[in-house]
Amino acid sequence: MAELALSKPRKARSLTQTIMRTSATNVLIMALSMLTSIMTARLFGVVGKGEFSAILLWPTLLGGLLSFGLPTSLIYNIKQRREGAGELVRIGFLFQLPVSMAAGVVVWTFLPAWMDGYSEAAISAARWYAVLMLPVLLAINLVSALAQSTGRFQLYNGVRLYVPLFNLAGLLLLWAVGLLSLPLAALVFLITSALVLGWALYGVRDLLRFAWLKGQADRIAAKALLGYGSRVFGVDLLGTLYAQFDKVLILSMLGARPLGLYTVVYALSRVFNAVQLAITNVIFPKVTGLDKSVILTTLGRAFRMSMLLMTIVLVPSLFIGHYMLGLLFGSEFLEAGDAFILLSIECIIGGGSWILATSFNAMGRPGLVLVRQIIALAATIALMFALAPAYGLNGIALALLLGAVIRLAATLAAMRLAFRADLGKLLFDLSDFRYLKDRLNQLRQRKGAQ
Repeated sequence: MAELALSKPRKARSLTQTIMRTSATNVLIMALSMLTSIMTARLFGVVGKGEFSAILLWPTLLGGLLSFGLPTSLIYNIKQRREGAGELVRIGFLFQLPVSMAAGVVVWTFLPAWMDGYSEAAISAARWYAVLMLPVLLAINLVSALAQSTGRFQLYNGVRLYVPLFNLAGLLLLWAVGLLSLPLAALVFLITSALVLGWALYGVRDLLRFAWLKGQADRIAAKALLGYGSRVFGVDLLGTLYAQFDKVLILSMLGARPLGLYTVVYALSRVFNAVQLAITNVIFPKVTGLDKSVILTTLGRAFRMSMLLMTIVLVPSLFIGHYMLGLLFGSEFLEAGDAFILLSIECIIGGGSWILATSFNAMGRPGLVLVRQIIALAATIALMFALAPAYGLNGIALALLLGAVIRLAATLAAMRLAFRADLGKLLFDLSDFRYLKDRLNQLRQRKGAQ
């Protein structure tokens, strides 16, 4: 087998520039997702929007539950041991294939019971969409991790951008020819993801030149990939449950209409996470393997500056967002306006917390993230069951907000205990303003030189 030949580093780009480009991509992705949400809400109505959200939910949920930490492990291990990267990639892909097949059988059998009370068309579409989409989604996650670990953020951002772009284009085409329906809309999402996966595999073809079906896997590489993956799997599992449990609870307890309302305001609130998500995606592969002090300094500054920026943006955006909720989606969605405010605040606190928690994975201590997630998930789920029956969607949103505060507190406590981090400096540092001033001066100098 030919070892994976990592591409020669391209011209170095600063961390700040990469974050800015990824942030811009995140904004575009969210804009496209928002347009798609507006279109499906307007054309399918609140109940139809809820059913369509239920169809799309299952592969995303199962993809997180069945990742086994392999995307994160792939990034970590490639950064640590470049000479064995080819075998790591092969093991990752071949491990996921039987997993997705077994999960498909389970989903096909039990999904009708999980969606009891939904229309036959929605249940039928959800069954085949989940079975066919799951292996595609698992493969996309691995390719994205490969692109991140080798510094190919253009391809990484392309994968994330082209899926919602072509989803929207496909839905517009169905609407134009008068064929828009739940099953055909789901089919568009499936085809789009498969095509983007093919494009991404072609983009990293030089990294995949090895014998896929050779004999026994390299035990050392398998132990490294699956070993670290098993350590971060608990984190991924809890992260998925944290991100999707609210929707599962609404789907099973409250029905299609509340789910339609919730998915709209939840997606709208995620706009506030664009910068923080970009920081996390870019910084993790950049700082992995570096000295502890460098990791803490880099992530601490990213946390503080992102929180400052998003807090400044938040207040006026909440008023605009509430107005846009009725204008874009329809007046019937205004009843979820309070949930939108709570979810927006939760988004910023949760995004900042995850930037700090990235330090645990970067320093090979994913168990600390696991403890953090267990504490927050247990509290959030308990709060959901306590608040949802009385307050509906607002109860779910409030539970998530309180859970985000708990996650941040647990993260800070873990950083103090494990790394002796100065919490005061993590939360506030005057040198950030000098850093920001220097970066702005550099940008002006570059523009002046052009």
